Amino acid sequence: MTTITSHEMNFLIFRYLHESGFTHSAFVLGYEAGLYKSNIDGNSVPTGALISFVQKGLQYLEMEANLNDDGTEVDGDFSLLQPVDLLTKDMMELRMMIKEKRSKVEREKEKEKEKEREKEREKERERERERERERERQEREKERERERERVERERDREREKEREKERERDRSEREKERDEKTKIKVEEPRGAPVGDQMEVASGTTFQGSEISHADVTILEGHTSEVFICAWSPSGSLLASGSGDSTARIWSISDGPSGNSAAASKPLVLKHFKGKTNEKSKDVTTLDWNGEGTLLATGSYDGQARIWSKDGELKNTLNKHKGPIFSLKWNKKGDCLLSGSVDKTAIIWDAKTGDVKQQFEYHTAPTLDVDWRNNLSFATCSTDKMIYVCKLGDTRPVKVFQGHQDEVNAIKWDPTGTLLASCSDDFTAKIWSLKQDRCLHDLKEHTKEIYTIKWSPTGSGSANPNRDLVLASASFDATIKLWDVEQGSQLFSLTHHSEPVYSVAFSPNGEYLASGSFDKCLHIWSVKDGSLVKTYRGSGGIFEVCWNREGDKVAACFSNNTVCVLDFRM
Repeated sequence: MTTITSHEMNFLIFRYLHESGFTHSAFVLGYEAGLYKSNIDGNSVPTGALISFVQKGLQYLEMEANLNDDGTEVDGDFSLLQPVDLLTKDMMELRMMIKEKRSKVEREKEKEKEKEREKEREKERERERERERERERQEREKERERERERVERERDREREKEREKERERDRSEREKERDEKTKIKVEEPRGAPVGDQMEVASGTTFQGSEISHADVTILEGHTSEVFICAWSPSGSLLASGSGDSTARIWSISDGPSGNSAAASKPLVLKHFKGKTNEKSKDVTTLDWNGEGTLLATGSYDGQARIWSKDGELKNTLNKHKGPIFSLKWNKKGDCLLSGSVDKTAIIWDAKTGDVKQQFEYHTAPTLDVDWRNNLSFATCSTDKMIYVCKLGDTRPVKVFQGHQDEVNAIKWDPTGTLLASCSDDFTAKIWSLKQDRCLHDLKEHTKEIYTIKWSPTGSGSANPNRDLVLASASFDATIKLWDVEQGSQLFSLTHHSEPVYSVAFSPNGEYLASGSFDKCLHIWSVKDGSLVKTYRGSGGIFEVCWNREGDKVAACFSNNTVCVLDFRM
């Protein structure tokens, strides 16, 4: 073990006195200790050496006090001690002080947890009171309904009595006329002839593109911006994910949307234990399985979670070492694919939660993943690369290289033969597995392209008689629709004034919804690029999506809300 001699210590003290301005004291110490005879090179001793030496000694004592007798780390957070305690107390006393501090911290934490538990109990009591009030309200409503029905029956009986009296008067009148043997004079019907009646149109005329707030259902409950939303493929459930560390499942009624539409309380899927201000738990991505029975969520803590449609946590998938930005079920529903900032993609067994395979090809964060079929998929990254991978293979099936900046999103077309990508290099590209270079390089945008979507049309889709179209959304505030065969621009949609973060085609491929940070949700005609409808919300829009019937559109906003509006032409 390295030691320091008294002569070396005297020299350090001599230097400290000299540096601190105590020149006389330094002279006396140097003379009495014989430092003028020292062979120590003063130039090799840095300024403040004694102070540094003492500080490191105190830090060592502090570190030793935070260890057990056998040198292992004590459970709990590292505890800091005052210098005076380190200098005046022995190691046993220091360790006792640390234990007392940690005990105090644990007691405070337990008190805080008890407060949270009490708040939850109070909330549950309040919910029970609310349920009781709701039951009473429903009972009163039923009673009023019964009373209305009783009154209506009474009115019907009165009306029937009046009609019977009228019939009796008519019979009496006819009898009287026969008795008097008078002629019956028949009067011609009065009123407008049939040919003059107004014809009523059966259709509805579109009276403008603006959707009023009264016709939109606003879903409130999130306490931070809502990043993502998605309709269940099998019903009227809508899932949303937020920066408040929760996802929510909303049950949306089939009736008209609007202020008067009753919205039931959502299921809250908590991604935290305790306080809700854990920023690392932000829900960044979510996806329903094909049957709509399971919802997968990915969050900033690097964990993927699988929930039932009833809000029950089925599995927590722990393997990633960084935030998850993309999460997709395969069509069969037996595998889940995730991409993370830790540069990897993972295929999970959806039933057991086990890792089937981890793919470590990228050299920078993975931004998006997309299944090609039940076994193969593509990934993209900030490293500008795109890899096509297959479960069971240890090397990529295909490597696409050509973008000059981060690749933000990738999407396979309905047949799985064409892959579209978009990048911060202002371009979108279309790739084929049959060649290394891109088929089409789409260069009309003037800023970064955030996302792309294929239309649900053409070969392999539910609308095979319509041409396949690609949509790209950019920070230049425009959306471009592209002819896939020619690689040329069909329309440039220019009514947004801020970056466009999301686009979504209607299930029949006839319309495109877009959401921007200008707070506007636009719906466009794919046929001619015209703007059909517009809704202006109260915050920037992160995501838009259609329900499976294509008659409702949902959007999630930066002002903590989700909105649902009807679409009928």
